[in-house]
Amino acid sequence: MQTPFPHRQTAHCESGVIANLLTHHGLPMSEAMAFGIGGGLFFGYLPFIRINGLPLTTFRTTPGGIFNRVTKRLGIGVACKNFKNPDQAMAELDSYLGRGVPVGMQTGVYWLPYFPPALRFHFNAHNMIAFGKKGDDYLISDPVFPEPVVCAASDLARARFAQGALAPKGRMYCITAVPKALDLAPAIRQSIRGVCRSMSAPFPLIGTRGIRFLAGQLERWPARLGDRRAILYLGNLIRMQEEIGTGGGGFRFIFAAFLQEAADVLGESRLLDLSQRMTAVGDLWREFAVAGARHCKGRAGEGEDFGDLARMLRRCGEEEGALLRELASLVR
Repeated sequence: MQTPFPHRQTAHCESGVIANLLTHHGLPMSEAMAFGIGGGLFFGYLPFIRINGLPLTTFRTTPGGIFNRVTKRLGIGVACKNFKNPDQAMAELDSYLGRGVPVGMQTGVYWLPYFPPALRFHFNAHNMIAFGKKGDDYLISDPVFPEPVVCAASDLARARFAQGALAPKGRMYCITAVPKALDLAPAIRQSIRGVCRSMSAPFPLIGTRGIRFLAGQLERWPARLGDRRAILYLGNLIRMQEEIGTGGGGFRFIFAAFLQEAADVLGESRLLDLSQRMTAVGDLWREFAVAGARHCKGRAGEGEDFGDLARMLRRCGEEEGALLRELASLVR
């Protein structure tokens, strides 16, 4: 059983999945628009949550948040389900595929054998789409890969029931009903207001305040943790920013592309300038990541000690905060 499916490679798994599912159902959408309407831009430094024993830094909303907001804001019918029993979860997946319905799933990256070994780590919020089955193998549209891939049933079941933080619990979801046409403008305005609110939240660990808080922590890591553990914390931060779920710079580039598309939909040319500025903010995040990576490898140049890195991080927060305040004033 196999359903023709419009696989497209994207930068981020969840926004790629929803964009590809909507396109399959006759409502063409770019990843950038899905990411923007889904309010994907976020920041949180949550040291009380540990991934592999190290504090969590997140540059994205909670798993499933983008899908939930896009479908709700655009009036799209969905079916979502979690499971306790792997056999039941796989049987339900087969049932949908047998009816020609592509199914989105949350999985654990570590148990997906088609990932290169260097990229197989314990991260349980990776999204993909199953669109068919041949024998015991599933045909998978994984949006971070250039072409569809194949995954054995036993491996997929294990990935769907990976243990640990953000355990997927067999979560699967699909689109059940779509409107005749999409009214993007109200959804765009709502999503921009939501992103601006969350990024300016009055909590020290969230949004631009969280970026400034993390900068202060980073500056003190060598004294508090010792040089070796400080490097470990820094390396984990850079990995979360640039490898796990696209991260800091990548998400800013996607959001910049969303603002560019939104300018056309809303007829608001000022969004084009903000799009260019958001791209520049993404460049700042990437510069921070490159400098941090050099430091971790013992190749730090002049102006790349922990204090310098903290100042770079503060600048990211300042530039992003100023931009989002202007953005909020355009969609009140």
